[in-house]
Amino acid sequence: MNDGKIRRLKRIFNDISGKTVIVPMDHGATMGPIPGLEDVAGAAAAIKKGGADATVVHKGIATSTPIGTDAGLGLILHLSASTCLGPDPSGKMLVGDVEEALALGADAVSVHVNIGAREEAGMLSALGRTAKACTRWGMPLLAMMYPRGQGVEVNVASVCIAARVGAELGADLIKCPYTGDPESFSRVVAGCPVPVVIAGGTMTSDGTALKRIEGAMQAGARGLSMGRSAFQHSVPELFVAAARAIVHDGLSAEEALAIIHGQTPGGLPREASMAN
Repeated sequence: MNDGKIRRLKRIFNDISGKTVIVPMDHGATMGPIPGLEDVAGAAAAIKKGGADATVVHKGIATSTPIGTDAGLGLILHLSASTCLGPDPSGKMLVGDVEEALALGADAVSVHVNIGAREEAGMLSALGRTAKACTRWGMPLLAMMYPRGQGVEVNVASVCIAARVGAELGADLIKCPYTGDPESFSRVVAGCPVPVVIAGGTMTSDGTALKRIEGAMQAGARGLSMGRSAFQHSVPELFVAAARAIVHDGLSAEEALAIIHGQTPGGLPREASMAN
Protein backbone atom coordinates (compact mmCIF):
# COMPACT_ATOMS: atom_id res chain seq x y z
CA MET A 1 0.00 0.00 0.00
CA ASN A 2 1.43 3.39 -0.99
CA ASP A 3 1.97 6.35 1.34
CA GLY A 4 -1.07 8.24 0.06
CA LYS A 5 -3.42 5.41 0.96
CA ILE A 6 -1.79 4.93 4.35
CA ARG A 7 -2.10 8.62 5.26
CA ARG A 8 -5.74 8.82 4.18
CA LEU A 9 -6.74 5.61 5.94
CA LYS A 10 -5.46 7.08 9.20
CA ARG A 11 -8.27 9.63 8.92
CA ILE A 12 -10.83 6.81 8.77
CA PHE A 13 -9.43 4.23 11.19
CA ASN A 14 -8.97 4.96 14.89
CA ASP A 15 -5.28 5.08 15.81
CA ILE A 16 -5.74 3.16 19.07
CA SER A 17 -8.23 0.43 18.18
CA GLY A 18 -7.32 0.16 14.50
CA LYS A 19 -11.04 -0.02 13.72
CA THR A 20 -13.64 2.32 12.29
CA VAL A 21 -17.23 3.47 12.76
CA ILE A 22 -18.57 4.67 9.41
CA VAL A 23 -22.07 6.12 9.04
CA PRO A 24 -22.98 6.26 5.32
CA MET A 25 -25.44 8.93 4.24
CA ASP A 26 -25.46 8.34 0.48
CA HIS A 27 -29.03 7.00 0.44
CA GLY A 28 -30.52 10.21 -0.99
CA ALA A 29 -29.15 9.50 -4.44
CA THR A 30 -31.24 6.32 -4.49
CA MET A 31 -34.33 7.12 -2.44
CA GLY A 32 -34.39 10.91 -2.13
CA PRO A 33 -34.82 12.77 1.19
CA ILE A 34 -35.71 9.77 3.35
CA PRO A 35 -36.41 10.24 7.07
CA GLY A 36 -33.25 11.20 8.90
CA LEU A 37 -31.63 12.70 5.82
CA GLU A 38 -33.92 15.62 5.10
CA ASP A 39 -31.18 17.74 6.68
CA VAL A 40 -27.93 15.98 5.82
CA ALA A 41 -25.75 18.56 7.55
CA GLY A 42 -27.74 18.14 10.75
CA ALA A 43 -27.45 14.37 10.52
CA ALA A 44 -23.69 14.69 10.04
CA ALA A 45 -23.42 16.91 13.12
CA ALA A 46 -25.29 14.31 15.18
CA ILE A 47 -23.17 11.34 14.12
CA LYS A 48 -20.01 13.37 14.66
CA LYS A 49 -21.18 14.19 18.18
CA GLY A 50 -21.65 10.49 18.78
CA GLY A 51 -18.08 9.80 17.73
CA ALA A 52 -18.35 8.46 14.17
CA ASP A 53 -15.01 8.19 12.40
CA ALA A 54 -16.25 8.77 8.86
CA THR A 55 -19.26 9.15 6.60
CA VAL A 56 -20.06 8.26 2.99
CA VAL A 57 -21.74 10.86 0.77
CA HIS A 58 -22.00 11.77 -2.89
CA LYS A 59 -20.11 14.71 -4.38
CA GLY A 60 -23.10 17.04 -4.39
CA ILE A 61 -23.53 16.71 -0.63
CA ALA A 62 -19.80 17.14 -0.09
CA THR A 63 -19.87 20.45 -1.98
CA SER A 64 -23.21 21.84 -0.78
CA THR A 65 -22.93 21.16 2.96
CA PRO A 66 -20.18 21.59 5.60
CA ILE A 67 -19.51 17.85 5.50
CA GLY A 68 -16.87 18.21 2.80
CA THR A 69 -14.77 20.61 4.88
CA ASP A 70 -15.38 19.13 8.35
CA ALA A 71 -11.95 18.04 9.56
CA GLY A 72 -13.49 16.02 12.39
CA LEU A 73 -15.26 13.49 10.18
CA GLY A 74 -13.54 11.31 7.59
CA LEU A 75 -14.94 11.84 4.11
CA ILE A 76 -15.59 8.87 1.83
CA LEU A 77 -16.93 9.94 -1.55
CA HIS A 78 -19.37 7.45 -3.06
CA LEU A 79 -18.95 6.99 -6.81
CA SER A 80 -21.92 4.68 -7.53
CA ALA A 81 -25.61 5.45 -7.97
CA SER A 82 -28.97 4.17 -9.16
CA THR A 83 -32.48 5.25 -8.23
CA CYS A 84 -35.46 3.42 -6.80
CA LEU A 85 -37.46 4.68 -9.80
CA GLY A 86 -35.21 3.07 -12.40
CA PRO A 87 -35.95 -0.25 -14.15
CA ASP A 88 -33.13 -2.01 -12.24
CA PRO A 89 -32.08 -0.28 -9.00
CA SER A 90 -29.50 -3.02 -8.39
CA GLY A 91 -27.53 -1.91 -11.45
CA LYS A 92 -25.17 0.71 -10.05
CA MET A 93 -23.43 3.15 -12.41
CA LEU A 94 -20.31 5.23 -11.82
CA VAL A 95 -21.26 8.89 -11.38
CA GLY A 96 -17.89 10.19 -10.18
CA ASP A 97 -14.20 9.43 -10.30
CA VAL A 98 -11.07 9.47 -8.18
CA GLU A 99 -9.84 12.78 -9.58
CA GLU A 100 -13.03 14.50 -8.39
CA ALA A 101 -12.56 12.94 -4.97
CA LEU A 102 -9.00 14.26 -4.79
CA ALA A 103 -10.17 17.75 -5.69
CA LEU A 104 -12.75 17.59 -2.89
CA GLY A 105 -10.18 16.43 -0.33
CA ALA A 106 -11.77 13.02 0.20
CA ASP A 107 -10.08 10.47 2.43
CA ALA A 108 -11.38 7.53 0.40
CA VAL A 109 -13.83 6.59 -2.34
CA SER A 110 -16.44 3.84 -2.42
CA VAL A 111 -17.99 1.74 -5.17
CA HIS A 112 -21.09 -0.45 -4.87
CA VAL A 113 -21.20 -3.90 -6.50
CA ASN A 114 -24.19 -6.26 -6.41
CA ILE A 115 -22.82 -9.74 -7.04
CA GLY A 116 -25.30 -11.86 -8.97
CA ALA A 117 -27.30 -8.89 -10.28
CA ARG A 118 -28.08 -8.61 -13.97
CA GLU A 119 -25.56 -5.77 -14.35
CA GLU A 120 -22.83 -7.53 -12.34
CA ALA A 121 -20.28 -7.43 -15.19
CA GLY A 122 -20.55 -3.67 -15.57
CA MET A 123 -20.22 -3.09 -11.84
CA LEU A 124 -17.16 -5.34 -11.63
CA SER A 125 -15.61 -3.46 -14.54
CA ALA A 126 -16.28 -0.16 -12.78
CA LEU A 127 -14.68 -1.50 -9.60
CA GLY A 128 -11.58 -2.60 -11.50
CA ARG A 129 -11.18 0.75 -13.26
CA THR A 130 -11.65 2.64 -10.02
CA ALA A 131 -9.11 0.45 -8.23
CA LYS A 132 -6.55 1.24 -10.93
CA ALA A 133 -7.11 4.98 -10.49
CA CYS A 134 -6.95 4.62 -6.71
CA THR A 135 -3.56 2.95 -6.95
CA ARG A 136 -2.30 5.72 -9.24
CA TRP A 137 -3.47 8.54 -6.95
CA GLY A 138 -2.99 6.95 -3.53
CA MET A 139 -6.71 6.95 -2.74
CA PRO A 140 -8.17 4.19 -0.50
CA LEU A 141 -11.05 2.23 -2.00
CA LEU A 142 -14.05 0.91 -0.06
CA ALA A 143 -15.97 -1.74 -2.00
CA MET A 144 -19.57 -2.28 -0.93
CA MET A 145 -20.07 -5.92 -1.88
CA TYR A 146 -23.58 -7.37 -1.73
CA PRO A 147 -24.72 -10.81 -2.91
CA ARG A 148 -28.09 -10.51 -4.66
CA GLY A 149 -30.73 -13.10 -5.43
CA GLN A 150 -33.30 -15.19 -3.61
CA GLY A 151 -31.88 -16.41 -0.30
CA VAL A 152 -28.25 -15.45 -0.92
CA GLU A 153 -28.05 -12.01 0.72
CA VAL A 154 -26.79 -13.43 4.02
CA ASN A 155 -25.80 -16.88 2.76
CA VAL A 156 -22.32 -17.44 4.16
CA ALA A 157 -20.83 -18.87 0.98
CA SER A 158 -22.21 -16.00 -1.11
CA VAL A 159 -20.94 -13.34 1.29
CA CYS A 160 -17.53 -15.01 1.33
CA ILE A 161 -17.43 -14.85 -2.47
CA ALA A 162 -18.58 -11.22 -2.58
CA ALA A 163 -16.00 -10.06 -0.03
CA ARG A 164 -13.16 -11.94 -1.70
CA VAL A 165 -14.06 -10.64 -5.16
CA GLY A 166 -13.86 -7.06 -3.89
CA ALA A 167 -10.42 -7.67 -2.42
CA GLU A 168 -9.21 -9.51 -5.51
CA LEU A 169 -10.18 -6.55 -7.72
CA GLY A 170 -8.22 -4.04 -5.65
CA ALA A 171 -10.36 -2.76 -2.77
CA ASP A 172 -8.60 -1.72 0.44
CA LEU A 173 -11.69 -2.16 2.61
CA ILE A 174 -14.78 -4.35 2.15
CA LYS A 175 -18.32 -3.64 3.34
CA CYS A 176 -20.61 -6.64 3.28
CA PRO A 177 -23.67 -8.05 5.08
CA TYR A 178 -23.29 -9.70 8.48
CA THR A 179 -24.05 -13.41 8.23
CA GLY A 180 -25.85 -13.68 11.56
CA ASP A 181 -23.33 -15.08 14.00
CA PRO A 182 -19.61 -14.73 14.84
CA GLU A 183 -18.70 -18.25 13.74
CA SER A 184 -20.01 -17.88 10.20
CA PHE A 185 -18.79 -14.32 9.78
CA SER A 186 -15.30 -15.33 10.87
CA ARG A 187 -15.20 -17.36 7.65
CA VAL A 188 -15.88 -14.18 5.67
CA VAL A 189 -13.11 -12.33 7.49
CA ALA A 190 -10.64 -15.21 7.19
CA GLY A 191 -11.24 -15.49 3.45
CA CYS A 192 -10.73 -11.79 2.74
CA PRO A 193 -7.16 -10.40 2.73
CA VAL A 194 -8.25 -6.80 3.44
CA PRO A 195 -10.23 -5.36 6.38
CA VAL A 196 -13.96 -6.09 6.50
CA VAL A 197 -16.73 -3.92 7.99
CA ILE A 198 -20.37 -4.91 8.33
CA ALA A 199 -23.32 -3.28 6.64
CA GLY A 200 -26.40 -2.26 8.57
CA GLY A 201 -29.27 -3.21 6.31
CA THR A 202 -32.86 -2.58 7.27
CA MET A 203 -33.84 -0.94 10.55
CA THR A 204 -34.06 -3.19 13.58
CA SER A 205 -34.16 -2.85 17.35
CA ASP A 206 -31.24 -1.26 19.17
CA GLY A 207 -30.46 -4.51 20.94
CA THR A 208 -30.39 -6.51 17.72
CA ALA A 209 -28.24 -3.94 15.91
CA LEU A 210 -25.73 -3.78 18.75
CA LYS A 211 -25.63 -7.57 19.00
CA ARG A 212 -24.72 -7.71 15.31
CA ILE A 213 -21.89 -5.28 15.91
CA GLU A 214 -20.64 -7.27 18.90
CA GLY A 215 -20.73 -10.50 16.91
CA ALA A 216 -18.87 -8.95 13.99
CA MET A 217 -16.13 -7.68 16.30
CA GLN A 218 -15.82 -11.15 17.84
CA ALA A 219 -15.43 -12.54 14.32
CA GLY A 220 -12.54 -10.18 13.52
CA ALA A 221 -14.29 -7.41 11.61
CA ARG A 222 -12.55 -4.04 11.61
CA GLY A 223 -15.67 -1.99 12.22
CA LEU A 224 -19.00 -1.12 10.72
CA SER A 225 -20.68 0.93 8.03
CA MET A 226 -24.28 1.37 9.22
CA GLY A 227 -26.49 4.19 8.01
CA ARG A 228 -30.20 3.93 8.76
CA SER A 229 -29.66 2.38 12.20
CA ALA A 230 -27.78 5.58 13.07
CA PHE A 231 -29.28 8.55 11.23
CA GLN A 232 -32.87 7.29 11.56
CA HIS A 233 -32.49 6.62 15.27
CA SER A 234 -34.53 8.81 17.62
CA VAL A 235 -31.22 10.02 19.12
CA PRO A 236 -28.56 9.33 16.45
CA GLU A 237 -25.63 10.47 18.56
CA LEU A 238 -26.46 7.95 21.29
CA PHE A 239 -26.69 5.03 18.87
CA VAL A 240 -23.34 6.01 17.34
CA ALA A 241 -21.80 6.37 20.80
CA ALA A 242 -23.05 2.88 21.71
CA ALA A 243 -21.71 1.39 18.48
CA ARG A 244 -18.41 3.16 19.02
CA ALA A 245 -18.17 1.74 22.54
CA ILE A 246 -18.35 -1.80 21.14
CA VAL A 247 -15.98 -1.21 18.22
CA HIS A 248 -13.32 0.92 19.90
CA ASP A 249 -13.67 0.16 23.61
CA GLY A 250 -14.67 -3.51 23.55
CA LEU A 251 -17.97 -3.14 25.42
CA SER A 252 -20.60 -5.84 25.12
CA ALA A 253 -23.87 -5.18 23.33
CA GLU A 254 -25.65 -5.15 26.69
CA GLU A 255 -23.22 -2.61 28.13
CA ALA A 256 -23.49 -0.44 25.02
CA LEU A 257 -27.29 -0.56 25.13
CA ALA A 258 -27.10 1.11 28.53
CA ILE A 259 -25.57 4.15 26.81
CA ILE A 260 -28.66 4.55 24.65
CA HIS A 261 -30.91 4.13 27.67
CA GLY A 262 -28.96 6.76 29.60
CA GLN A 263 -27.88 4.31 32.27
CA THR A 264 -24.16 5.08 32.02
CA PRO A 265 -22.43 8.32 33.05
CA GLY A 266 -21.82 10.66 30.14
CA GLY A 267 -22.79 8.40 27.28
CA LEU A 268 -21.17 10.43 24.53
CA PRO A 269 -17.40 10.14 23.98
CA ARG A 270 -15.10 12.92 25.11
CA GLU A 271 -13.78 15.18 22.34
CA ALA A 272 -10.28 13.88 23.01
CA SER A 273 -11.39 10.32 22.28
CA MET A 274 -13.14 11.31 19.08
CA ALA A 275 -9.98 12.21 17.17
CA ASN A 276 -9.14 9.84 14.32
